[in-house]
Amino acid sequence: MSVMSDEQIYDEIVSIVTGNRVALFMKGTPEEPRCGFSARVAERILDSGVEFIAVDILPDPRIRQQLTAYSSWPTTPQLFVGGELIGGCDIVEELHAQGELDKILGTADAAS
Repeated sequence: MSVMSDEQIYDEIVSIVTGNRVALFMKGTPEEPRCGFSARVAERILDSGVEFIAVDILPDPRIRQQLTAYSSWPTTPQLFVGGELIGGCDIVEELHAQGELDKILGTADAAS
């Protein structure tokens, strides 16, 4: 397997965000999260039943660098719905507490 350039990693991030209705960039995977914040966001999405793609940022530190360059958001996890950054764990938890997360994810599910 060839090593990807920073530009290729960036382009792959763009492709993932724009090519999937719901995309989560996280530490680890939904099945094996490597961070409590990532685990909580993945759990919220899994509980909603909405299909999503999850990308582990840990295999290559450049993934995180290029993700931050793309989103201008410095932390992970990062949840995107319909190509738009929703935010990280605190925002997802706040949206959930307000009953808004299901609406956002429900809209994503209905539009796919």
